[in-house]
Amino acid sequence: QVQLVESGGGLAAPGGSLRLSCATSVNIFSFNSMGWYRQAPGKQRELVAVRGTLGLTDYANSVKGRFTISADVEKNTVYLQMNNLKPEDTAVYYCNLRTSRDDYWGQGTRVTVSS
Repeated sequence: QVQLVESGGGLAAPGGSLRLSCATSVNIFSFNSMGWYRQAPGKQRELVAVRGTLGLTDYANSVKGRFTISADVEKNTVYLQMNNLKPEDTAVYYCNLRTSRDDYWGQGTRVTVSS
């Protein structure tokens, strides 16, 4: 049973930073891709950042240059470093780990950007 435990959400001021963590119970190299999605109130869930097992990354245009996805193999943890936060980044953020057959989601962590 794969478990994903997210942490790091909270309240940040515009221009501030937060780091989200997604810890999993299995070796992260078991997954084809690791990603972060978000869902703002009244909106559909959208991809924020994704990282393949070879280290290639991709980001939503709205977060390029501000967010960075990374992984720590020893800790089996995926991170999302979020800098220069904007009010429009307010959402529930979800970790996603994907194999060729299965899709795993975290429980979500809320990020609120407000002064």
